[in-house]
Amino acid sequence: MSGRLDGRVVIVTGAGRGIGREYALLAARHGARVVVNDLGASLDGATIEVSPAQQVVDEIIAAGGQAVADGNDVSDWDGAKALVDRAISEFGDLHVLINNAGIMRDRMLFNMDAAEWDAVIKVNLRGAFATTRHAAAYWREQDKAGNGADRVVINTTSSSALKGSIGQANYGAAKGGIATFAQLIDREMNGKYGVRSYAIAPGARTRLTLSTPHAAKTVGIQAPEGEWDAKSPANVAPFVIWLADAACPMPSGNVFGVAGGKVELYQPWIIAEEIDGERTWSLEELDKAVAPLIAAAPQRARTVVEAAGASRN
Repeated sequence: MSGRLDGRVVIVTGAGRGIGREYALLAARHGARVVVNDLGASLDGATIEVSPAQQVVDEIIAAGGQAVADGNDVSDWDGAKALVDRAISEFGDLHVLINNAGIMRDRMLFNMDAAEWDAVIKVNLRGAFATTRHAAAYWREQDKAGNGADRVVINTTSSSALKGSIGQANYGAAKGGIATFAQLIDREMNGKYGVRSYAIAPGARTRLTLSTPHAAKTVGIQAPEGEWDAKSPANVAPFVIWLADAACPMPSGNVFGVAGGKVELYQPWIIAEEIDGERTWSLEELDKAVAPLIAAAPQRARTVVEAAGASRN
């Protein structure tokens, strides 16, 4: 491999399986020293298995790389700090944080309970915040002490947030928050402290995607032996590890979709149309003025009132 990550210390959360495992293996192959974090949780986060993190570490070491396993819960405040501290104590620094850990608890909104909402928000959104917060504090201290270096945070969003997915109000809300979080990290940490920030919406065959019926019928289809497997999680890793390179020219604060051989750049919220006037609108004035907004608005399902009116015509 290229050695483009020589000297870099990388944390990958949720790295025992799937996409996170591919991140850890590829980072190590390019010379990084890797902290492989995995709690060993089930898909819904309810049970803890024997952590697969050590298996990934064993693969890295067998190939001549350097890595250590970590079993801290990233959604736990002290656990997240212990993870960051582990990288520093084991390898002397931290350059790249890849927040990949996540769980799902799919449920239609009208059936979802508070525990199903809270668990997904805690692991996906709070977990990304907790690790990033402790890394950011360390990086700020290092910069103030004259030890500035290229630092990177790569968070994991989802097409469930960026495009919408039925039955995933909790997961999509958490992942949408992460996409915004990535932009806010850029605003706070890039200009002054040199920390680059990105979010990735990966598309690949993983335990999470295979747990949803629709995805299992699409992403879950494996290519015939000997053919390129477009749904392999290994396809996501190169772009993410490319971002982790200290020489990467990609501007900070951007959000990407990565699936197969495709990389998509997402635009943040933009103003598609507006109406304006030096007035406090009356409802009747709005009736007449909002036509440009309606014309520019994406057309989705009609309201119940509109549907009822159409059925009478």
